[in-house]
Amino acid sequence: MTEHAYLRIADHLRQRIRNGDLAPGARLPAHRVLAEEHDVSEILIRRALDLLRNEGLVESRRGAGTFVRERPPVRRVSMERYLADAGAQTVPRTSFTQDQGITWTQYRLDKAFRWISADGRLATLFNVEVGARVLERRFVFYAADVPSQISRTCLLASDVEATPVANPDNEPWPGGNIAQLRTLGIDVDDIVEETAVRMPTPEEAEVLGIGSGIPVFAITRQMLASGRVVEVADPIVLPGDRAVRVDRITL
Repeated sequence: MTEHAYLRIADHLRQRIRNGDLAPGARLPAHRVLAEEHDVSEILIRRALDLLRNEGLVESRRGAGTFVRERPPVRRVSMERYLADAGAQTVPRTSFTQDQGITWTQYRLDKAFRWISADGRLATLFNVEVGARVLERRFVFYAADVPSQISRTCLLASDVEATPVANPDNEPWPGGNIAQLRTLGIDVDDIVEETAVRMPTPEEAEVLGIGSGIPVFAITRQMLASGRVVEVADPIVLPGDRAVRVDRITL
C-alpha cells in the first residue's frame, strides 16, 4: 500500500460511521490494532484519524482513546426565531432557547463587554461616523452545557451608556436585544441578516468544539428602529453541522 493508504483507511472508517457500524460514542480500536488490521504503520493510522477529527466525525479523549463523535442536534435557523424575542415573555426565553428547544435553566452565556471606537466596517453597518463610541459584547451561547453559538453584538453608546443594558451582570436577558432596547424606548421593527459560509478560525473551532474542517455560518445582522440601525451583530457564528438555514417568502 502506498503512503496514501491513510486516505483509504479514513474513507473505510468514515463509511462505517455513516452507516452506523460505528455508532456515536463508540470507541475505535487502538492505533496498534488498526495498523495490524490494515497492514500499515501507526503513523498512517494517526493521519487517517486526524482527517476524521478535522471533519468532526471522531474525537480523542486523553488517556481513553478515540471515539465516534456524538451527532449534535440540528438547529433550524429562520428569521421567524425573532418572534420569540418580540413576543410577550410569559416564561423567560430568547430566540436561542426557542430554536434549541431548551429551558431557561439549560441556557447560559459566557460574556465579555468593552467600549470601543467604531472602525470603518462597524461605522458603515451602523451608518455612523468612524470613531463613534460603541459597546461591544462578545458572547458564547451554551445549550445544556454544549457551546452552540458565538456572537459579537454591538450597541451605540448614545443609546445604552449608563443603562442596565450596558451591565453584563444582567445577562442573559429574557427577550434578548429586542427586549433590552424596548426598555429604552427603542422598538425594533426591522431585521436584516446576511449569511456567509466559511471555515472557522482556530479560536472558533476550539470554542465550539468542532473540527477545523467543519464550515460555519457567519451571519451579519442589523436591527433597525424606524429606519435607524440600533444593533449590529458581526458576526454570529454557528457550526455548519448543527444548523440549517431556513428562508421563506410569500408571493
